[in-house]
Amino acid sequence: MNIPRYKQIQEDLKKRIQKGDYKVGDYLPSEHELCSAFTITRTTARKALEELQKEGFIIRQHGKGSQVRERRDSLGLLTVKGFSEAVAQQVETEFLRRPELTSWDFDLSFKPTAREMKTQCLYFSRLRYIDHQPVMVEDNWLAVEKVPGFEKQEFVEGSFFKTLSQRYLIEIIGSEQELRAIAASEKVAGLLQVKKGAPVLHITVKYLTSIPGYYIYSQLFCQTDQFPIGNSFFVQ
Repeated sequence: MNIPRYKQIQEDLKKRIQKGDYKVGDYLPSEHELCSAFTITRTTARKALEELQKEGFIIRQHGKGSQVRERRDSLGLLTVKGFSEAVAQQVETEFLRRPELTSWDFDLSFKPTAREMKTQCLYFSRLRYIDHQPVMVEDNWLAVEKVPGFEKQEFVEGSFFKTLSQRYLIEIIGSEQELRAIAASEKVAGLLQVKKGAPVLHITVKYLTSIPGYYIYSQLFCQTDQFPIGNSFFVQ
């Protein structure tokens, strides 16, 4: 299969971004520098950068160049408003269950595919805090076939999505979501330090990834008294 030259350059630059060779805020080589490095035309270099911008990896600034951007800024997924603003404050994450191999036994509105059901499932659960206050219980399920050895390693900078990107070159490209207000179960109430039966926000999410047919399933139980829901994106 003949892969267009611009696509080859795009994929090369993307992998360097994913692996952290180019970090958020860094500038990629200029079109002229790419032409010299890859022996390509200016048109090919420009096309590669344009495609990276469409995917949300960079932002092209006239007179400055192509700057690596934070991917979460471009996804627009729903989560608890306040997390992204509070990163520099007292944000903590506690594993309720560390990544482990298990079966597909969750009961969510989004169901695993028949192909996924034939593979082993990887599951982990975390409790998220802001200023020592528990605000979110997060459960995640994904097929282990694309992330071998995931359960044996620490997350990159404590981030689930950065681990997927840098170690497995898997990107989150979108999501399907369902939001409901429910009464907190005894378990959820205890974790979020609210009364049993108190209203909490239940969000189920099916994340679409850069690998066709490969999904990540999540559920969030959110205590939203102090951190209302908005369209800011902060899932790590």
